[in-house]
Order: sequence, then C-alpha cells, then structure tokens
Amino acid sequence: MNKLQAFKKWVKTADHPLAKAVKQGHDQLHHFEIPAFSILYKPLHTLHQLISHSLSSVMRVFYWTPMFKTRLSRKARRLYLYGGMPLVQGSLEIMMGDNCRLSGQTTFSGRWSGEQTPQLIIGDNVGIAWQTTIAVGSKVIIGDNVRIAGRGFLAGYPGHPVDPAARAKGLPDTEDQVGDIVLEKDVWLGSGVTVMKGVTIGEGTIVAAGSIVSRDLPPFVLAAGVPAKVIKPLDLKQRKRTEAESIKERAA
Repeated sequence: MNKLQAFKKWVKTADHPLAKAVKQGHDQLHHFEIPAFSILYKPLHTLHQLISHSLSSVMRVFYWTPMFKTRLSRKARRLYLYGGMPLVQGSLEIMMGDNCRLSGQTTFSGRWSGEQTPQLIIGDNVGIAWQTTIAVGSKVIIGDNVRIAGRGFLAGYPGHPVDPAARAKGLPDTEDQVGDIVLEKDVWLGSGVTVMKGVTIGEGTIVAAGSIVSRDLPPFVLAAGVPAKVIKPLDLKQRKRTEAESIKERAA
C-alpha cells in the first residue's frame, strides 16, 4: 500500500482528532456547491443549449450523415441521423429507403464467417432508436413505417458456436445458428425487445417492451412476454386507419 492509500485509510478509520478534522473538511468540500443564481445561470443554460444544438446540427448535416451514406448501397434521401454515426461492424451490405430516422447510438453487425455478404434491407419511413443492435446473419428485412424503440436487438446470429470446445478455440457460429429476420411494414417494437433468428413479425403487429420474440407473430396483434405470445388482436378500425395512412404516404 502506498503512502497516499495509507493516509486515506488512516483518515477513514482512525479515532485521532486530526483524522476526524481532515475527514470533516473533505466532506464539506465534497458537498460544496455554488448557488444557482437564475439571473446568471438561466442565460448561460440557454446559451449552452443554443451552442450544443447548433454544433450538433452542423455535425449531422456536414459530417455524420454524408459519412454514413458512403456505407450504404442505396443513398437514402432525407435521412435524419442524430447523435453521431452508427457503428457498422463486419461484412454487411446496407440498403436504406427514404425518410428514415436513425440514432447514432446504434450498431449494425454483419456475420464474418458466411459465404455470402449479409444484407440489411430497411424500407421507407423507418425509425430506429438509441442503443439498438441489428446483428445480420444472412438477411434482415425491415419494412416501411417500422418503429424500433430504444435498446432493441435483432439477433440474426449469435457469434459463437454451441460446442464449448469450438467456442474455446475461437471458432465461429455454425449455419444452423443463423437465420433471417423479417419485420413487415408498420411493425412497432417497444423498448428492449429482442427478436431471434428465423422470425417474421406480421404487418402492423406491436410487441410490448422487454419481450423476446422467438417464433413468428401474425399480423395486427399485440404480443408480449418471454417468449412473446399473442395477447389480443388489434382493433380493426386501427388496422384500416393504418392501411389508409400507408396508402396516402405511398401516393405522396
């Protein structure tokens, strides 16, 4: 133990008056704060927000968005990329539609060991929120108007084999561990939803937060749980309204 650590221990544990005084002084300094004078700090906070938002907009328009678009096979129009640039790992072909909104705090991963390049196909008007990971084993298709809330995980491949000896040797996952994932149009995944390989989620279906989808889900239902199960069908009026909105968007 060095002298500084020994002194800290002495201050924390000793019953000596000097140790108590040093500890008391440290506690007072630790909790010291300057009063938040509104006349001073409100304008400073407004200025801070103005500068931060301006810098963020400049970076988004002139740096992050064009940089990310160079990684796409199809140059998405009117892409709104906020909070930085997504991390893209592995061999991956990304095709993205128009009018998408994408958090920079997302990860797109392609499987290294496959014979063909994995494909991530994203439709029009798709929203993918912060800390979402999309691991593409062979193909992941995200339909028009899909919404993926924060911390979503599309697990198209695991990255490691089931056999422990092969895993210890650093060998890749096997073909039977890999599968496509399809989110049909108008699907909405709540926060923290995981979708496993080989799963198709039908049009308009909503999956509740924290669910794990390990099997196909039909269209226009509410699903939840671990594993996710159908809770109830969605209202038919809502279904017709969704279909009408989709037709209008395509016509526009």
